[in-house]
Amino acid sequence: MAAFVVDPAFAAGSVFAADWPLCHVRFQDDARFPWLILIPRVAGATELEHLSVSDRAVLMDETIRAGKIVRALGEAAGRPVDKLNVAALGNVTAQLHVHVVGRRRDDGLWPDPVWGRGSALACDPAARAGALDLIDLG
Repeated sequence: MAAFVVDPAFAAGSVFAADWPLCHVRFQDDARFPWLILIPRVAGATELEHLSVSDRAVLMDETIRAGKIVRALGEAAGRPVDKLNVAALGNVTAQLHVHVVGRRRDDGLWPDPVWGRGSALACDPAARAGALDLIDLG
């Protein structure tokens, strides 16, 4: 049986944040949006159907947990989240992963999607560290 490995493409724009019961959690390093990526630790999974029924339920719980943390990240940055965007696209990186992105009606891309739009703005190190601490508490 193959071992779970995070696709190296995730390292380009995100940093490790935590390991939850099912998911490897990454913080998207983009100061424009509070954003987490959940990657189920299931080797070879590229679609939701590749998860067991019980793992699908855990993924849903962890997605909701991530949404609460994304809202807290927005609050901590003084930019409360108006809407959570949750998506499992996989067009660029096939490995199954779920994006949980906090959006504001006044963000630079509203109401358009964030994927493939504009260039990410890396967080300053203190903001990144604070976000990672908040994720760890969540």
